[in-house]
Amino acid sequence: MLIGEVARRSGVSARMLRHYESLGLVRPSGRTGSGYREYGDEDIRRILHVESLRSLGLSLREIGRALDDPAFTPAGLVDELVRRTRERIAAETELLTRLSRLQAAGPARWEEALRVVALLQALGSKSTGARQRAALAAAEAVPVPAEALVEAVLDEPEPNVAGALRWALARSGDDVPALLAKGLASPVAAVRERAVRALAELPGPEAGARLRDALADPDAAVRGRAALALGARGAAGAVPVVVPILLDMIVAGRNDTDAADVLGALARQEDPAGPAPGTEGTTAPAPARETQTGPAPEGERADGAVPACEAPTGPVPARNRPDGSASAPEGADGGVPGDRVAAWIVARLADAAADAPARGRLTQALADVPGPLASRALRELTRDEDRAVALTATYLLTLRAAR
Repeated sequence: MLIGEVARRSGVSARMLRHYESLGLVRPSGRTGSGYREYGDEDIRRILHVESLRSLGLSLREIGRALDDPAFTPAGLVDELVRRTRERIAAETELLTRLSRLQAAGPARWEEALRVVALLQALGSKSTGARQRAALAAAEAVPVPAEALVEAVLDEPEPNVAGALRWALARSGDDVPALLAKGLASPVAAVRERAVRALAELPGPEAGARLRDALADPDAAVRGRAALALGARGAAGAVPVVVPILLDMIVAGRNDTDAADVLGALARQEDPAGPAPGTEGTTAPAPARETQTGPAPEGERADGAVPACEAPTGPVPARNRPDGSASAPEGADGGVPGDRVAAWIVARLADAAADAPARGRLTQALADVPGPLASRALRELTRDEDRAVALTATYLLTLRAAR
């Protein structure tokens, strides 16, 4: 079969067939008396093999190796093609994402479009400084789509860069909380914590609602970060939801100073509903005391000693219930905020009876909690068996008296 007939039947141009011959891929097995190339059945089959491998994305050099090297295995070839195809798809997907974000930015001139493209590239740079400069520029000058900033925030491990990105994100529009909610569904705890940090810097009820969702996160660090953010907002009804998590942080010694600060702020905030009826002034009952003979100042026994701190009576906190049902210590569900928070702390002090460092941190957490219940607990703790706890309580009482 002459070259023209082969080209017509195979769909491969005569020029390409000559190119194959020059590379040694397909050589015609014979020549006519006039010197024309003549292809046999085996040559035709080889041409079809070459075209099949080309359709898979192989180069002509790789095709020659696949056809001529007996050690070349199809399995290895397919694995390589799969890897390359995935890389190509990823590159195309990234290009499509950048184009979509450029479209969303709506640049009016080419200069603006180029600035947006450069900024998007810088946000993905390996250089920490470049990413930080890009984040600052996004907040001040160049309109970058919120979706791109959210992706950068959730991927950013460097604290300084992450802070700049959150600052830019807080200025990016009302749809940011919904975009960050996708980060809360990530299987990676670090990504979920970054999403909570970003939500904490956003105003509005939607951000607060997303933070409440994060209180049920399986990771303690994510729950703690959400509790700190909600407590700092002083959201209505935050005490029974947030306080147990903050106390877990204090007991564990994880961001315990921040947790104690937020507890103090919650305890000092005004209760819009006022104290519960009949509980004005104080709500939680005093811990049980030893029987005294004759009157004695509050917090002192007849012999002048101060009894050790005991937990208030009432329902068992949820963490100790076998069924995990929610409950609060007695005195934690009514009255002024200070006494409600103090009731939680006193109950946790009883739970941590065998953990001296944790009891010390819980004692310190009473420092900024106002109200008679906190004062009474501190007076009792001045006689605690652990000297460090007793000294801490004595010092805190001195500070309260000086106020």
